[in-house]
Amino acid sequence: MSAPIPMQERVEDYLAERRRLGFELVSPGRALMSFARFVDTRSPPRPLTAEVMSEWARRDTRKRDTPVTWANRLKPLRPFARYLRQFEPRTEVPDASLFGPLPQRQAPHIYREEEIVDLLATARALAPTGGLRPAAYATLFGLIASAGLRVSEALHLLNADVDLKLGTITVRQTKFAKSRQLPLHPSAVEALRSYRRTRNRHLAVTTDMPFFVSKKGKALGSRQVNRVFEQLRQQLGWVNRGAHAAPRIHDLRHHFAVRRLMLWHEQGTDIDQAMLALSTYMGHVKISNTYWYLTAVPELMALAAEKFERFANTQELDDA
Repeated sequence: MSAPIPMQERVEDYLAERRRLGFELVSPGRALMSFARFVDTRSPPRPLTAEVMSEWARRDTRKRDTPVTWANRLKPLRPFARYLRQFEPRTEVPDASLFGPLPQRQAPHIYREEEIVDLLATARALAPTGGLRPAAYATLFGLIASAGLRVSEALHLLNADVDLKLGTITVRQTKFAKSRQLPLHPSAVEALRSYRRTRNRHLAVTTDMPFFVSKKGKALGSRQVNRVFEQLRQQLGWVNRGAHAAPRIHDLRHHFAVRRLMLWHEQGTDIDQAMLALSTYMGHVKISNTYWYLTAVPELMALAAEKFERFANTQELDDA
């Protein structure tokens, strides 16, 4: 009888297969390798049971000892266990609710239009007056709000990715290793053009340089950008309407999605027909991530209730 294949080898094969499909799996990959090392030190190592996975999940090195932590540690093990079953049929797949209710995505702070206006105006007032720094931050935050980009996507834009003649930007190899080309509103194109003129007065430009740069010509870093945003947020004194500790840059992306859905609703657009376009534009790997806005954001709860009421009425007719 041949010896069982080490769990670390199984995990390496699983990660390689998933990454070929475009999933980066950086943090889940580390967790799975930690789990594999844990399993390979046990005797006997097979079959893989929910009890073993639960035991590993409870061994949080940060000693947080909370069911939410355990549930999050267990999460990447479930798809791996389903994968492993094709080779080892007695593998158990732990129930998602093993440690109680799963933690839900927290509701974001949805910016009001006047908050966006105030944010950009305050960014433009950063020192030095008329310099590259205020232009870069005002344009960066404005682009995230108007195109729904992830912060990392905006910061990784190269000069060649911004085509102001066509009015598009190309977001390359971002989350889930996908690229997409996004058309922009004319007002966003004009804002990018104004920033580019300011930047080009201060720096010599090449096609492969970052689009958003510091006065030294280096790409803006996420920590640096977050520090500036926190400074502006404190200066503006916003009242937090989300479930996170404070309004975040990422909430500008949520603002874009909610604003787009609200506009479609006001215009009488079929939301279900338009949702795929919005999901593609935002780079969501699952359309369910886009539908989440209908139930997670108070501004769209009425729309979700209306959709459910239509569904319920249809069901009643079908059952009659």
